[in-house]
Amino acid sequence: MVNFLAVIGRVVLRFVAQIGRLTLFTLTSLSHCVRPPIYPRLIGRQMIDIGYYSLPVVGLTAIFSGMVLALQSYTGFARFNAESAVANVVVLSMTRELGPVLASLMVAGRIGASMAAEIGTMRVTEQVDALTTLSTNPYKYLIAPRLIAGVLMLPLLVLIADIIGVFGGYLVGVFKLGFNPNVYISNTIDFLEPLDVISGLVKAAAFGFIITLMGCYNGFHSKGGAQGVGSATTNAVVSSSILILIFNYIITELFFAV
Repeated sequence: MVNFLAVIGRVVLRFVAQIGRLTLFTLTSLSHCVRPPIYPRLIGRQMIDIGYYSLPVVGLTAIFSGMVLALQSYTGFARFNAESAVANVVVLSMTRELGPVLASLMVAGRIGASMAAEIGTMRVTEQVDALTTLSTNPYKYLIAPRLIAGVLMLPLLVLIADIIGVFGGYLVGVFKLGFNPNVYISNTIDFLEPLDVISGLVKAAAFGFIITLMGCYNGFHSKGGAQGVGSATTNAVVSSSILILIFNYIITELFFAV
């Protein structure tokens, strides 16, 4: 019984220590995001890496999601003679949920893992310590540019994903299901409200912060050589994916709670 309680105590203490370390890392990183000096070239490089190079995978995910959504919606609504609602469901689902969540999960797999591996390699090869020796703050040089770029680029990526996803639904609706093109576009525009798009963009900014934060945090605290870098990469993707799903519910509750 005493051994069991000791195990529970160690687990709780380890969890609390982890939360405290993450909180301290987040606050320190945020303070360096708003305090000069700011490195525009580093931010620009990260924006290209996060935004431009993620476009193919985000675009493919969005267009096939929109196409499947239109097809599935039509199949389901046909049972209730409500096929005309396909365009409404596609635009609402893409802007509110599927665009932000799917695009962010794709970016988490690509960018979160990449950041954790890069910073983790720098940590285990003592390059982070070398930056400190050269009077360069690693938070300012490594973490802040990535956080700023993530928060700025994810909303843009999600906006593009929304447009591509709705276009995918249009292709299936018009060329496979036989909807009139003008009626489909009219239904899409009439049903869409600014709050649908705004809520998705707010989610995207939050998810961008989560992805870059978890990638940097796990890489920054990696240890144990190549195996430690591998674990940091896995932890970055898993933790950011879970947090994306949790905060997706919280933000949805804030915007659309009845």
